[in-house]
Amino acid sequence: MNRRYRSRPLLALGMVLVVGAGLASRRFPAALPAWLGGYPGDALWAVLVFLAVVFIRPGARTSRLAMAALSLAYLVEALQLYQDPWLNAIRATTAGHLVMGQGFDWWDMVAYTLGVGVAASVDLGLARR
Repeated sequence: MNRRYRSRPLLALGMVLVVGAGLASRRFPAALPAWLGGYPGDALWAVLVFLAVVFIRPGARTSRLAMAALSLAYLVEALQLYQDPWLNAIRATTAGHLVMGQGFDWWDMVAYTLGVGVAASVDLGLARR
C-alpha cells in the first residue's frame, strides 16, 4: 500500500496546522456554534495525538495507529483524575495545560473518539487513492 502521504515532513506540517486550528478554536470560540463548547479543540487535540503516533510509526496499519492514539488520549484524560501538587504545578503552565488538560470530563472522551475517528478515516481515504 502506498504510504507516501505519511511522510514525516507532511505529518509535521499537518501537526502544525492542527495545533493552529486547535488554538484558534480556543481563541475564537464565537466562530463555532456555542453548543460545541470547547470540544472542537479536544477533538483536534486527539487528531494531533493520532498524527504524532503516525509520525512515530508511519508504516503501521491505520487501525493500530487509531487504537494507540485513542488509548493515549484516554490515558491522559484519566490522568486528570490524579490531582497531586507536583502534577498540578505542571498543569498550571501553558504547555502543561495544553498537553495534559485540567480536569476529567467524560465528554472529552467522546471528542477524542470523534477526532481520532475522523483522522483515521482521512488516513484510510488517502490510502485508497
